Amino acid sequence: MYKLLHTRIRVKDLEKSITWYCRLGFELVRRTERSPAGNQLAFLALPGNEHLLELAYSPDYQPAVPEDLMHLAIGVPDLEAYCAELERQGLEIWPDDWRNKFKTERKMAFVTDPDGYEVELLERKS
Repeated sequence: MYKLLHTRIRVKDLEKSITWYCRLGFELVRRTERSPAGNQLAFLALPGNEHLLELAYSPDYQPAVPEDLMHLAIGVPDLEAYCAELERQGLEIWPDDWRNKFKTERKMAFVTDPDGYEVELLERKS
């Protein structure tokens, strides 16, 4: 069986990005200070998931993420409670009216990481 193992995104500040993703619930699994290509890498996972998010930093590469190029999606059991916690931590949830906009559809909201990558938050009841 084939498995999706990890997804890499480039970041401007590795420490800032690790901290930001950990606020969403990710945990740092491992770090590499110098990969064969010379990058600093951090691998993060959401508890209970095998797929890793690989954050890659290289001082000679500055990521520029075009709007709506790509996004990650995270499923949570109670979107309103999850977003309330993120807001308490100072993260901006968008769109502004997400609580009302998706009442009859699948509940969703978004946050944007420090480099401009969008993270979609979806309510997924167990």
